[in-house]
Amino acid sequence: MVTIQKLVSTTTRQLPGLSLCVSVALVAVFLSAHYGAPVMLFALLLGMAFNFVAPTGKIMPGINFASGTLLRTGVALLGARITLTDIVALGPIPLAIVVFSLFSTIAIGVFISKMLGRNTAFGLLTGGAVGICGASAALALTSILPKGKDGISEQDTIFTVIAVTTFSTVAMVFYPAIISFWGIDDTTAGVFLGATIHDVAQVVGAGYSISQEAGDVSTIVKLFRVAMLVPVIAMISIFMFRGASPAGSATKQFPMFLLWFVLLAGANSMGWIPPSVGEWINQASKLALVTAIVGLGVKTSLKKLVNVGPIAMLIVVSETIWIALIAVLGLQFLV
Repeated sequence: MVTIQKLVSTTTRQLPGLSLCVSVALVAVFLSAHYGAPVMLFALLLGMAFNFVAPTGKIMPGINFASGTLLRTGVALLGARITLTDIVALGPIPLAIVVFSLFSTIAIGVFISKMLGRNTAFGLLTGGAVGICGASAALALTSILPKGKDGISEQDTIFTVIAVTTFSTVAMVFYPAIISFWGIDDTTAGVFLGATIHDVAQVVGAGYSISQEAGDVSTIVKLFRVAMLVPVIAMISIFMFRGASPAGSATKQFPMFLLWFVLLAGANSMGWIPPSVGEWINQASKLALVTAIVGLGVKTSLKKLVNVGPIAMLIVVSETIWIALIAVLGLQFLV
């Protein structure tokens, strides 16, 4: 009885803020579908427009739920998009390119961040977002990286999401044009796009603008990068919290939402998730992540976001160039 009362009380407190986030997320989805801009960008901008309500206590429990629990739920549901068979079918060279470019991008991100006066956590956040899957990876990393002076801020997360979404959109437009002059076949083009563009949606857009084959290959390569969320976040969790006290550190060292990610990926690989159910899960994941972005946007002041500064932009630009160069070098084994 006490548990039910507590659940009702918690839900009641969260409802105003969560209703705001869901409503704004649905508007962002509508605008994206009708005007073609990335849904995450709409969600961020619309969420930030409601920053004036953030200080009010009544709205904050729901905002925090959206930007925390709902964020982790959306990442966990991404697992339903992964199949082991499709990944193995790529062959060893594309997989090696993805793995090396991913981990080297994170390493470069940490190196440049420290060299330019930012902390390790910021390098892990931006490097992971560029190397894995853009905004989704940024949100997943936000949930496990330390906060505060020696960690990341909400402004860091919002900046990273805006940066990788913007660069993904630019790459979606320009990379196919570059490939047309490059003269590589559609399979190689798909590997390049899937290994270098940050967000899934932009990878799909760029790949299928070239051909059906390029689109299929780029999507599978990109989903392999999404699957790398599991080992990367597990390793970062252990690294960041290795000095933590035993009490409660196990949960921090392996975030439980990753376990659900793995279980869903395994179920999908075994064919246990019907296509119609898989599509429903994908849409639920998308809505959860968009709602989480709105929550982060509501909590973010544009004035504070500007304070992130040009150095942060330079770091993300450097990581983006690095991952593209590594992919180009690796693809010499395929051409």
